Parts: sequence; C-alpha cells; structure tokens
Amino acid sequence: MSSRFGPGDVRFFDRLARLYDLAMPPAKVRPLRDGFAFANRPIERVLDLAGGTGRASRGLRRAGLDPIVVDISAGMLTRASEAGHEVVRGDAGALPIDDDAVDAAVVVDALHHLPDPDAGLREAARVIAPGGVLVIQEFHPGTLLGRALVVGERVIGFDSTFWTPAELCSALSEAGFDARIVREGFEYVVVGRVPEA
Repeated sequence: MSSRFGPGDVRFFDRLARLYDLAMPPAKVRPLRDGFAFANRPIERVLDLAGGTGRASRGLRRAGLDPIVVDISAGMLTRASEAGHEVVRGDAGALPIDDDAVDAAVVVDALHHLPDPDAGLREAARVIAPGGVLVIQEFHPGTLLGRALVVGERVIGFDSTFWTPAELCSALSEAGFDARIVREGFEYVVVGRVPEA
C-alpha cells in the first residue's frame, strides 16, 4: 500500500522541496554521534539515507563529516545538491551502492516514510561494512506528540509506519544488526551495528 502521494510519499516531498528547509532545521548531531560511538570502526564514509535536502548532512558536516545524501525524491535531491552535498538518487529498499561501501548510515525522521522499511534496513546492513553502524532517529508513536504526529500524517494522506524504540530494535535485529536504544523520548534514537566476522 502507498499513500496518495505514491510510494514513500515522493510526490509530496517533490512539491515541498523548495520550502522544506524553511520549516526543518538541521538535525541535531549529538544523538547521531552517540550512535556512531557504538561502531567498531572509524566513521569516515557516511550515507544520509532518505536524506531529502541534506538536513542530517548539514549537521554532520559541521561535525567534520561529509555524507552522501541518498533519496528517491528528485526535488529534494536538487536542494541537497544546491547546498553542496554529494547526492545519489535511489530507493532505500534497493540502494545503488556496493556491498560494505560505507562505515555508517543515518536515517533521520524518515524511516517511517519508506514504502518497505524492512527492505531499507536490509539494504543498509548490506552497504555498511562490518563494525559500522546505522543510526536511526524516529518519532515515538506512544508519546503524546507522537500520537498527534501519527494522526496528522494520516490526515495529510501518508501511509507511514511507526515503531516504538523496542520494536525498531527488533526490526534492526531481524535485518542482521546488533541493536540498542541510544535515546528515548518523542524523537528517539536507535543504533544497529553490523556484526564483524
């Protein structure tokens, strides 16, 4: 099933791309870096999956990293490219990236939009090298703000999927990661590490 805006709500984000950065500040870097601390390898090569205009990449750039923004929305990637980010157009469920090509990936406030989040997690496990990490920031549907967000996204017409932190850790484990919760709350953070051989 997909939303009235197509799989992954792409048409919505293509239309919103010019205004997106006015409403959404750069992502907070500290929770992402706390997730990176779970890695068993240096973090140099990073993907910003479903990264849109590069909101997480803007924050990570200030921390000395220069992620590649991967998104299916051409409109959002145009904005990311205009901001100086390297971009790759691709579906998170079938990434055009080689196996073990990066040290880490982040998904900030976007996993719930993927039409097949489980495929996205499996693909992240494929492209992240052993010892590397996937850091995910999402909205907790059990909080007061989270319940309001779930209702709001349904009203807009999205077909979003939300998880509690424990549910997302389970999904990461099923995709082959060693998972843990980094931060609780409305905007929670979980991390999955790719096991080493």
